Amino acid sequence: MNNPKLDVLTPDNCQLIFIDQQPQMAFGVQSIDRQVLKNNTVGLAKAAKVFNIPTTITTVETESFSGHTYPELLDVFPGKEILERTSMNSWDDQKVRDALAANGRKKVVVSGLWTEVCNTTFALCAMLEGEYEIYMVADASGGTSQAAHDFAMQRMIQAGVVPVTWQQVLLEWQRDWAHRDTYNDVMAIVREHSGAYGMGVDYAYTMVHKAPQRISGSHETLAPVPAK
Repeated sequence: MNNPKLDVLTPDNCQLIFIDQQPQMAFGVQSIDRQVLKNNTVGLAKAAKVFNIPTTITTVETESFSGHTYPELLDVFPGKEILERTSMNSWDDQKVRDALAANGRKKVVVSGLWTEVCNTTFALCAMLEGEYEIYMVADASGGTSQAAHDFAMQRMIQAGVVPVTWQQVLLEWQRDWAHRDTYNDVMAIVREHSGAYGMGVDYAYTMVHKAPQRISGSHETLAPVPAK
C-alpha cells in the first residue's frame, strides 16, 4: 500500500513550523490552558533541536498587534530568522513557502495559533498544492474556544491532516531507547515538560535506580536510566 501517512515520523523525513506563537495570540486562546500551551510548544521546540529537525518560525503583525515570539521558544533557537508577515495564512507569504521548500521535506509538523484560522488555512493551502503532508500538533496549538479548536481539527482531519500531540512526536523521533545519542536529552525534555511522565522518570531515577536525589543546583547528578 502506497500511503505516506503510514510512515512513522523520523528525524530525517519531516520539518517543523511554528505559526504565530505570540503572546497576544495566546491571550485569545480558550481551548487549552495557556501555560500548558506554552509548555508543550517549548517542549516540542526542544525536541526539534535535539533531533536536528529543520524548523521555521513565522509571526504576524508583531509590532502592531501580536507581540514577539515567546522568549522561551526563541531561546531554543538563538539567532534564528523569524519570518514576519501580514497575512493570516502563512502559505500566502513567499518567504514561508521558500523556507519550507528549502528544507526539502514533505511531512510538515505544525504548531500554531489560532487553530481555526492560521493553522487551518495554512494546512489546507499547503495540501491543496499537493506538495506537503500536514501533521497538526493539537496540544501545541490553540483556538479561541473549545468548539473553534475542535471543529477546526475535524475540518482539517477530513481534508487529510494527521492529528498528533507534542509528546507523541518527541517519542516517534526517539523511537528506540537504544538510541543513546539522543536518550539523555529526550529524558531531560520529559522531566521538564511531560508532567506526570516526567515525575515518573524522576521517581525511577531516584527510587529504582538509586541516582542521587535532585537538589537545588545539583540537577546534573542524575544518572541515565539503563536502556531496556
